[in-house]
Amino acid sequence: MAPDLSSHVHAATDATPKPPSKPKQDEIDPAIDDVEAAGGDGGDGVNYLARAQWLRAAVLGANDGLVTVASLMIGVGAVNQARAAMLVAGLAGLVSGAGSMAIGEFVSVYAQYDIEVAQIERERDGGDGDDGKKDNLPSPTMAAGASALAFAAGAALPLLAGGFVRTWAGRVVAVCVASSAGLAGFGVLGAYLGGASVVRSGARVLVGGWLAMATTYGVLRLFGMQSA
Repeated sequence: MAPDLSSHVHAATDATPKPPSKPKQDEIDPAIDDVEAAGGDGGDGVNYLARAQWLRAAVLGANDGLVTVASLMIGVGAVNQARAAMLVAGLAGLVSGAGSMAIGEFVSVYAQYDIEVAQIERERDGGDGDDGKKDNLPSPTMAAGASALAFAAGAALPLLAGGFVRTWAGRVVAVCVASSAGLAGFGVLGAYLGGASVVRSGARVLVGGWLAMATTYGVLRLFGMQSA
């Protein structure tokens, strides 16, 4: 009787369902890696590495355009109070500055592009090449276009704000007010995109722009007084 009882007990124990065993770590990792790789760009196919190049050029270009044209208009206004003189100075700064920014950005980014392409070719010759790396290469044309358009957009702010005001004092005030608002806005935008302190970045850009405009006005005012 005891042997039969023992066999029934063993049979009942073997028939008890066992909890499913946990998969090994090496069985999980490939799937997790695939999911993380697919979601690394936000799942929407946006190449943020390529976007960063022209985004940086756009923010810097707009800030440069605003400071350059505002300083030119205030500086020329220090020695010539005619509305046409300030308007022409601002327009000349816009056109020449946009062209200069575009050419400089194109040459700079193309140099980076050539270096990265050469590195990819060397890796390919060594058997470690990956054709997918070329998708992340910077675009010189896109960077140049973004820089030129951004410079022109930033330069248009003081030009439109003060270029058509009749009185000299009104033009200077309009340029300063519009430029200050634009500088603060660009500083906040740059800090937001870069994850930095908004207040600190905005104040830094604003003070830097004021110094540039004040220096230009002071130098040309002194030059005009000595030339008179």
